[in-house]
Formats: sequence, C-alpha cells, structure tokens
Amino acid sequence: MSTQHKPKQMPRNHRSDLPQTAGQIQKSSKSVHVGRTLRLALLCLCCGCTPLGEYIRNGFEVGPDYKRPPAPVATHWIDAHDERVSSNATDDSAWWTVFNDPVLNGLIHTAYEQNLTVREAGFRVLRSRARLGIAIGEFFPQTQVMEGSYQREGVSLGVANRFATPERWFSQWNYGFGLAWELDFWGRFRRAIEASESVLDASVEHYDAAIVTLVGDVATSYVQIRTIQEQIALAEQSLKLQKQSLEIATAKYEGGETTEVDVYQGQSDVSSTEALIEQLQIDLRQATNQLCILMGMPPTDLSQLLGEGPIPTAPEQVVVGIPADLIHRRPDVRRAERLTAAQSEEIGIAETDFYPQISLNGTLGWSAEHVGDALDREAFLGSIGPSFQWAILNYGRIANNVRVQDARFQELIANYQNTVLNAGAEVENGLVSFLRSKNQAEDAARAVSAETAAFHEAFAQYKGGLTDYNRVVVIQERLVTRQQSLADAQGAIAQGLIQVYRSLGGGWQIRLQSEAEFVMPIETPVPAVPPTPAPVEDDLTRDDPPSLEEPGLAVIPQSE
Repeated sequence: MSTQHKPKQMPRNHRSDLPQTAGQIQKSSKSVHVGRTLRLALLCLCCGCTPLGEYIRNGFEVGPDYKRPPAPVATHWIDAHDERVSSNATDDSAWWTVFNDPVLNGLIHTAYEQNLTVREAGFRVLRSRARLGIAIGEFFPQTQVMEGSYQREGVSLGVANRFATPERWFSQWNYGFGLAWELDFWGRFRRAIEASESVLDASVEHYDAAIVTLVGDVATSYVQIRTIQEQIALAEQSLKLQKQSLEIATAKYEGGETTEVDVYQGQSDVSSTEALIEQLQIDLRQATNQLCILMGMPPTDLSQLLGEGPIPTAPEQVVVGIPADLIHRRPDVRRAERLTAAQSEEIGIAETDFYPQISLNGTLGWSAEHVGDALDREAFLGSIGPSFQWAILNYGRIANNVRVQDARFQELIANYQNTVLNAGAEVENGLVSFLRSKNQAEDAARAVSAETAAFHEAFAQYKGGLTDYNRVVVIQERLVTRQQSLADAQGAIAQGLIQVYRSLGGGWQIRLQSEAEFVMPIETPVPAVPPTPAPVEDDLTRDDPPSLEEPGLAVIPQSE
C-alpha cells in the first residue's frame, strides 16, 4: 500500500505571460502582480503532489487521507475443535477472577495502584496530551507579541547633511501589539492536530498495554509462588519418608541385617532432598521479590500477606472469541495502528512544503515623546497585510522528505501487521500450553499415584526383609521427581490460561473502575508506594471517535 505521489513538473519554458519589451515592463501595475500571484497559487495546486479534486475531497488538505491497513488474521483457532475452547464472545476485563482466588484479586488491584511502570506510562499520556494542546495552538496566530520600550536619543551635530531638529536630545515611548498568522490553506496545522490526536491515542494504548502486562506478570508471579510452595510441601513429605527409611536402614545395620551401604544411600537421599528444598526456597524468595517490584514496593517478606494456598485452579473451558477480535481487543495492536495513522498525517505535512506559506501580518501601537501623550490619536500607528514564502527552489529536498515520511509510513504498516501476527501466535501458544498442560497433569497424577503405591509396597517388603534397600531408594527418587513434575504441570495449566488471557489483551479495563486520583509530585521524594495515574475524561481528545472502536481511547490521565 503506497501513498507516494509523483509531483508534476513545472514547464521550464513557460514564457507566455512575461513582458517582451521595456515598455510593457513599465506598464506593469500592482494589479497585474496581484493577478499573477493568484494565478501562481492556483498553479501550485496543479504542480504539487495532490490533485485539485483530491485536495477538495480531503477537506482542503494536501496529502493522502489515512485508511487502516489490512491485517493478516486467521479465520479460526487451531484448537477451535477442542471442546475446552469456546469461540463465543468473551468479557475478559477481569479475567483473573476465573481462579476464584481472593489473594490474587487483591494483589492485582494493589499492583495497579502502585506499579511504577504503569505510572511511567501515565506520564507519557500527559506528555502527549500537552503536545496535542501545542498542535492546536499552532492553528491560531503563531506569533503574538506585546512589547514596549523607552529610548532617550541624541542627534549628532557633527555629521554632514544632518536634519535640523528643534532639540538635540529627545525621548521616545513605544508600545504595541503584533501578530503573524500563517493561514492553513494546505492543511499543515490541521494534519498536525490529527497526528497529535493519533499519538495521544497511541500513548493511551501504551498505558493500557502496560496494565495488561502488569496484570499478567502479577498473576504469573503468584502462580509461580504457589507452585513453588506446593513443590516445597511435596519435597518435605518425601524428606519425611526418606528419614523414616534411613532410620530403618540404620537400625538394620546396627542389628547386623544389612551393610553400611544402605545407610549411606539413605543419607544421600535425605541430603539430596534437603538440597532440593533449599533451592526451592531460593526460587520462592526470588519470585516473591519480583512480586514486590510489580507492586511498587521494595523487596519484603510477603509470607503473612500470601499465606499458604494451593495452585490456582483453572476452569475446564476457556472462551477466546475469534482471531479477528484481536485487532480491537489488544492495546499493543491498537497502538501500532494509531502510530501508523499519525505517520500518515506526517506525509501530508511534508507535502505542504511544496506550496507557498501564506501569512497575515499586522501591528498596532503607539509612539510618543511623552508617556502622557502615548494614547493620543496622533500617536497611533499600525500596519496590516498578507505575505507569502515559497521554497520553490528546494523542490528536490522537499520531495525526498516526502519519500522519507512515506517510507516510515510503510515501515509502520509492516510493524502493525507483524504485531497482529505475533498477537495471534501468542494466543495459539497460550492455548496449546493450557490444553497440553491439562493432559500432562493428568498423566503426571497417574504417575505419582502409581509411584506412591510402588514405594509403599517396596518399603513394606524392605521392612519384611523381602527386598534390598536399593530398590526402595530408586523408587523414592522417582517419587520425588514425579511429584515435582505434577506440581509443575498443575502450575503450567494456570500459566497457560494466564498466557491466553494476556495475549487476548484483557485486563486494562481495571483503570475504568479505579477512582484513585493522580497527583504529580513537585519537589518531593517519591514515596515508597507511589500512586498510579488514574485515567479520567479529557477535553482535548478528538470529538469524532477513533477508527478503532474502543471506549477507552478518550480516557487519559488528568493532572491536578
């Protein structure tokens, strides 16, 4: 999809309107020059990038009008045939509630209120909002000056041909107002406003994407913590059994029934499991520290806040809608599209350089020798009139700038389409992880059940002297491994579901429910738990709805 336009060349030997004799030159009048200027303005529409008809259809703006580029999306999910996957419309605004875990719900709300990454994204929205205000201001008179001065001047009596003055020294009071207003004939400032609106929309989408990432990261860290806690509990159970086996092996050795090898094997198993528990404790602390960072606080002990709990249980079915919904649901996709729209306006802004800049200039002021006379009618002075500038000799540079902006536009189209592709792949990855982890957990549960029965049987046989200790040790080691694999698989089910909902773009709607107010810190240290910018309605957002139907686009953080 190309928006490049090849400008027409101005005729090199266009001399039909030029005077041929000196007499004709002398007869040229001011009205003739004005007429030529008007004809020149019309000619620029013919020799520029935008045809006259398109210029009118675009609302008297040169350059291309933006249309959302096509996006490559699948017609259905790969696992759509699986009964555990539903393609019905879904409300994933608070998807974490499907786990029915009050602790997780509280962590997510706390993280949204305190997370610094979300706070940073909120400041970006404020910055884009201010830039939109600047762009709107550029539509009105660009130069507005109020000035005043007082001068005490003297006339030299030693210069030749000096004017006769009644007084050598005199005072001069001056004050007035001046403005310069470049009229937006070609749409430069209107397109700049539209570009700033799209950038503002993109910054809001970036804010929402930060929330989606935050919610997913908090849920992931929480599931990881619960999984590690489960693994520690299982390892401690295995350690208890191993110590019992070691006691029996020691008693048999002391009774002369077995060799010391059995004792060494038992001690090795106990030490190995204790080392595993220590490693799991390291993993638990690191996961907890990561959760603290997500909640906007220094690493601290969260044992009282988290307590002990099972791995969150996922529902049997996940509702994902259809692939085409990703274009409207994912903030990162919407952000890529909005940035593409903003760049489209930059092409039109670059094309305005092909045309003359027409301005209206004026001054009003007073000038008098005495300050008391400054408001007299005789002291009034002023000027008003149009002017234009046309960098017609910079045609090559302007054309190359248009090509630069168009190439950047094509680059952002590719980025948008690639973002859509990655979004679909992330959903598919989450689905296969969710579905296969369920199967894996069922297999792991059967393996643990069989290994547990084998251990009890082997342990009973060892106590009765029907088998050697080596068999008990081997089964114990396998049981520990099977139990850890089961906990991993159970955690992977929840992680897969989290990945699905994260890739669907849900969770940003939490900001619509927040009533917290954003206060920008002024010369004060950042608190340990800083507030997060709370989005509110803003009067500088576009009146017409964005091309992507999303109610949150007009909601941005508001500073006090």
